[in-house]
Amino acid sequence: MSFSAPFIKRPVATTLLALSITLTGMIAFRFLPVASLPLVDLSAIQVSAALPGASPENMASSVATPLEKQFSHIAGITSMSSKNSLGVTSIRLTFDMSRDVDGAARNQSCGTWDSQEGWRVDSCELR
Repeated sequence: MSFSAPFIKRPVATTLLALSITLTGMIAFRFLPVASLPLVDLSAIQVSAALPGASPENMASSVATPLEKQFSHIAGITSMSSKNSLGVTSIRLTFDMSRDVDGAARNQSCGTWDSQEGWRVDSCELR
């Protein structure tokens, strides 16, 4: 006698068994402590710098590029993106999960004046 023989002989019992297993699985699924998307808090720093009257191209070449070169020396950066507009540049630094964002903010020294380049980092927000 094979494994499938009793299921073939009793189709009503087989259907009821399949429905009960499906219903039990659907009920048990609701009690699983798993989120559909895990809550992950990415460590990121938003840096803004201003140079009044400068074009977006000027902001990219004279402000964003030197800042990005400076920030690239910070350990644990996974991505860096910048947006330039009229007189303002904004750079977002994202760090890997093991990096302490407070330590990274101290490393990149927000709100400092660079006497060589002449630009000032106006704000630094931890997000």
